[in-house]
Amino acid sequence: MAERESKARPNNSRLRVGVILGGRSGEHEVSLMSASSVISALDPEKYEVVMIGITREGRWLTGDVSRALESGLEDLGRPATLLPDPQSSGLLELEIIESRQTSLKEVTELDLIIPVLHGPYGEDGTVQGLLELAGLPYVGAGVVGSAVGMDKAIFKSVMIAHGIPLLPWSLVLRSEWKQDKDAILDRLEVALNYPMFTKPANLGSSVGISKCNDRKELIEGLQQAARYDRRLVVEQGINGRELEVSVLGNDKPITSIVGEIRPRREFYDYIAKYMIDPGPEEESELIIPADLESELADTIRDLAVKAFLAIDCAGMARVDFLLDRDSDQIFINELNTIPGFTRISMYPKLWEASGLPYPELLDRLIGLALERFETKADLETNFESRVES
Repeated sequence: MAERESKARPNNSRLRVGVILGGRSGEHEVSLMSASSVISALDPEKYEVVMIGITREGRWLTGDVSRALESGLEDLGRPATLLPDPQSSGLLELEIIESRQTSLKEVTELDLIIPVLHGPYGEDGTVQGLLELAGLPYVGAGVVGSAVGMDKAIFKSVMIAHGIPLLPWSLVLRSEWKQDKDAILDRLEVALNYPMFTKPANLGSSVGISKCNDRKELIEGLQQAARYDRRLVVEQGINGRELEVSVLGNDKPITSIVGEIRPRREFYDYIAKYMIDPGPEEESELIIPADLESELADTIRDLAVKAFLAIDCAGMARVDFLLDRDSDQIFINELNTIPGFTRISMYPKLWEASGLPYPELLDRLIGLALERFETKADLETNFESRVES
């Protein structure tokens, strides 16, 4: 691997950490909330934070991006970019000289990136690919782990290959749905029972998810999911308990205690996850630790590690399970490679309850990112064939 040139810096200098927030997805606002919590918890004696914002339209900004992204006033931030060049380690500002002509000026050198991006164009391997090309260490899963974790349909296929239990499900293409709705509805009603859950294959934070109790609601749910993706996942609903585990590590990950969510709404949706004060009738109950037999809790934690390794995840993940109240069977639901990171999010709360406070959790994640980067730096990227005469 080509080593990028680095400027001499004192051993006791702070790491320059670029925090990427916002993004081109339906989870834009969630990213802002997560990033705000992350930035406030990073120790200023250890880290110099550089904010990098991505607007809903995909423009990269630096400067006062928090105000810019919240208010939509893009001129509060300066256009910026990263080059896919391992010899460059800096955040670059774009200066417009004349019409259609720009120049690049380095804003600051970066040591590491924390992508706090949820959903497409951030959690799905796209930004991770850019950071790989740029030769920058970054927190979280790589290109493959991010892409597989993001796509619910492909993730389920990988889980099946590894013998990890899943609920019955079906994939619907948006093009098929538009072409023959009745045929799709008939197929789903033969394969699955009500209630069903409809989801965009590539979105998180419960955006675009609907619980469907009959054919009319199934139509509405598929229409809603089709707003966000060309591939739609339909899952069998059960009378289940919602359990979650936080995973931390690279090749030898560890798990937190198991937590449970008891939503007062139909399910643990966007409002329940991210609204700090949704109202008593909508506020979900977070039970940490979950009331489980120790053997069952260990099984869930083992399955979380198995799923994490199966998709070649790295750094962090929150793994969600459903426990059937009628049969006591456990099913994996999904794995989030960049879970919500607000102060009320389950990923940091589970670690805090396991003895790892929020600021120390960020220190560990940064350390894992640097460790993974150094491991990859040892790999050869050139092959020289030698033919003996």
